[in-house]
Amino acid sequence: MGRKNRNRQRAQQDRDGKPEGKRNRDDAGWGAGYSEIIKENKLFEHYYTELKIVPEGEFEEFMETMREPLPATIRITGYKRYPDELAWHTNLSRKILRKSPLLEKFHQFLVSETESGNISRQEAVSMIPPLLLKIEPQHKILDMCAAPGSKTAQLIEMLHSDMDVPFPEGFVIANDVDNKRCYLLVHQAKRLNSPCIMVVNHDASSIPRLHIDQDGKKDVLFYDRILCDVPCSGDGTMRKNIDVWKKWTTSNSLHLHGLQIRIAVRGVEQLAVGGRMVYSTCSLNPIEDEAVIAALLEKSEGALELADASADLPGLKYMPGITSWKVMTKEGQWFSDWSEVPTSRHTQIRPTMFPPTDPEKLANMKLERCMRILPHHQNTGGFFVAVLVKKAPMPWNRPDGSSAEAPVEAVEGETPAEGNPSVPDTPDPSEQSPCCSLCCSPPPPKKMKLFGFKEDPFVFLTEDDPIFPPIQAFYNLSPDFPKMNVLTRTHEGKKRHLYMVSKELRNVLLNNSERMKVINTGVKVWSRNTDGEQFGCAFRLAQEGIYTLCPYIRARIINISVEDVKVLLTQENPFLSKLEDDAHNQAKKLEMGSIVLRYLPDPQDLDAPQCPIDLCGWRGKTSLRAFVPRNECLHYLRMVGVEVFRDKQGKRNDGSTETQEGSTEDAEGLSQEADLLEQEGEETEQNGSESNTNDTEPVSSSCDGPTS
Repeated sequence: MGRKNRNRQRAQQDRDGKPEGKRNRDDAGWGAGYSEIIKENKLFEHYYTELKIVPEGEFEEFMETMREPLPATIRITGYKRYPDELAWHTNLSRKILRKSPLLEKFHQFLVSETESGNISRQEAVSMIPPLLLKIEPQHKILDMCAAPGSKTAQLIEMLHSDMDVPFPEGFVIANDVDNKRCYLLVHQAKRLNSPCIMVVNHDASSIPRLHIDQDGKKDVLFYDRILCDVPCSGDGTMRKNIDVWKKWTTSNSLHLHGLQIRIAVRGVEQLAVGGRMVYSTCSLNPIEDEAVIAALLEKSEGALELADASADLPGLKYMPGITSWKVMTKEGQWFSDWSEVPTSRHTQIRPTMFPPTDPEKLANMKLERCMRILPHHQNTGGFFVAVLVKKAPMPWNRPDGSSAEAPVEAVEGETPAEGNPSVPDTPDPSEQSPCCSLCCSPPPPKKMKLFGFKEDPFVFLTEDDPIFPPIQAFYNLSPDFPKMNVLTRTHEGKKRHLYMVSKELRNVLLNNSERMKVINTGVKVWSRNTDGEQFGCAFRLAQEGIYTLCPYIRARIINISVEDVKVLLTQENPFLSKLEDDAHNQAKKLEMGSIVLRYLPDPQDLDAPQCPIDLCGWRGKTSLRAFVPRNECLHYLRMVGVEVFRDKQGKRNDGSTETQEGSTEDAEGLSQEADLLEQEGEETEQNGSESNTNDTEPVSSSCDGPTS
């Protein structure tokens, strides 16, 4: 939080006795500001009672649970399959976590660790779709509607299941139609510092088909895994989004049904044969759930099948998909079959909203393999998920052209997805399915894009670029260092930052620069240092990319102890003599400049951290300095047993007071940002371009001094 914002907040607090951001956050949650909202909706109760999605005798418990606040859940960043004690359910609401003095220390821990990417505050049911995809490190993955990005983060983690492999063969392309929300997505993804993620901005229903070079020829990119978490009415989120209680009508689902089908169709078109697509919503409504799956299966003519995922998540309580449902208008009028719908309603209600009428066809779909999670069964939100496996090309993509389909007509209330005509958002006409031909024509101009952020280019360096020799010599990079994967964000002038992507993402970028709008990709590995050239290298290491680079660095490494870690992260610029003898002697042998500070675990000392730690540092004339972002600094200090909790006065347990830059007020600001990130999906980061203010050079590592 900037100083100007802090001053504004203080002034607001002086006026009304309550911090402005904090007041707004509390008003947006359970309690103050929502006393006028009665958590009742008779139409909702009537609709779901009639549909019988809740087991007999449980509806009252279902409704009581829907009226209770949603418990806070967290997921620990890890590279094993969940749950494995990496996801935790607190049975406490977010408001209680923020407000309770007894939980202040825990709340500070959550905020700090979330910002450093070590945990994610994510709803429990939201964790399910990535798990059902069964990700492996070599998989090419598309996340079609990715913002705000908590599921995307899971996908990235699964790619990096082997920490010893800096560049997995697979990658994640995370897409969102909303330009502003794409930057929220970047914020989430950048916490994980992966070279295997690309954020793009397209309408998911017409996301372009990409090409890659394969064995010397250009091939179409088909994805091994696709996450299709579509826009929905969100009636499964009533426990946290209280506005849904007063706004819910069946018309929301009727308006979204056609869009959901088009997005899902575009997804399975781009899925590789043998690949797996998970379709999910946070809606309980079969019009958005089973009806979409049934329409997709019918159109596929056997190319798709529903997978039985019942054994994939042992312990998950869910209801099987239903095979019979009706359609209700917002006025409460019911229709059991398309034949009952009057002509005047045909633009609002479509045939695909009803179950298939052929009993044999319906049975073959195996809709009971869909999974509906009800809130009262495990104290969660409501959710729907289905796993689809592609057995053959879609009928309209078959080489013999032996089959065609009727188009999906637009439903009243829908509008074409917005886009930028200067960017080829739509697929080639030859690649479109019949169901896309009506709905996916070139979209109208989108005002946000015309006045939105202008992205800097992605420019790959050549292997003989003059920037490399001094870097290679200074850090003694191994011969297998992939120079071709290094890029910058400018065509002209001095290169301020160098980024790296995986070989596979480089392939995608080079072959599709005119077909897609890339918002961000790559992890920063080096930053230009104005004083560096006099020490032999103009580029210092960046902490974001340290674990990507370290396998290739063979020089300028100082091995440090637990005590050295404590000194380096609590003192702003410690003299070399403050280090233990071993590290001190290593440091004296090095010239000034950028260094790696490496802690290696001692298997005999079980009280010390049992995982390696790499920190970026700077060897000065008589001192060492670590360049570590504030929250990452706090994380490592916790690992080595240093108390980092601050009370309301900004004091630590030892009685010392934190400096202004690291005050409790900063923790409140981070808390507000983290809560907005989780609750509202608002933009928290500008862009990843060369002019990004987040790329400024850190000035200190000390958690008591200026933040980086």
